[in-house]
Amino acid sequence: MKLTKHAHACVALDKDGTRLVIDPGTLTPDAAEAVSQAHAVLITHEHFDHFDEKLVAAALEAQPGLQVYGTATVAATLGSHDGRVHAVSAGDTFGVGSLTVTVHGHRHAQIHADIPCPDNVGYLIDDGAVYHPGDAYFAPDASVRTLLLPTSGPWTKLGEAADFVRTVKPERVIQIHELMLSDLGRHSTATLLGEKGLTGIPVERVEPGTTVQLHDV
Repeated sequence: MKLTKHAHACVALDKDGTRLVIDPGTLTPDAAEAVSQAHAVLITHEHFDHFDEKLVAAALEAQPGLQVYGTATVAATLGSHDGRVHAVSAGDTFGVGSLTVTVHGHRHAQIHADIPCPDNVGYLIDDGAVYHPGDAYFAPDASVRTLLLPTSGPWTKLGEAADFVRTVKPERVIQIHELMLSDLGRHSTATLLGEKGLTGIPVERVEPGTTVQLHDV
């Protein structure tokens, strides 16, 4: 499997001719291009930096085979599109081409008691090859080889991020959701959480547009 990092929370996963795109939001400049080559789009929750409603709706019109998976709110926002938009929740499993996806978690991490927490789901791809948690530090009860770790935003906390990595115990950690950090901030975060820091696992900084090879399961 190959992973292509896009800006902020968006990644594309390619294996055996199947492409998944997760969280193409409005802060990802090349989201439309990524989605144009996708067999399925997976949305963790409805916030704009993860879900560009107009972009995904346009893709559903332009790509007759495209499937979209997301929370009930995401699915209701898009409409059925002849059954190609699917509402998912924790415990669900579905397949896209050669890839199997399981759904984990329930709620967005709390920003403040005065701000409602929407539903948020994480996606575990291909029997633990990679896990995208959306905006939550929910650890799935399953092995994870590559963890995509959110590191910036009004809800993130480095102490909670460290505990999340320690609980998941992945073989590899790739930093995502880092757009609100300066270059120095990304470096210091990776250092604090990384191999010589709190988790003992290197936290990789993958620049947008870069493709990396992931472990095969």
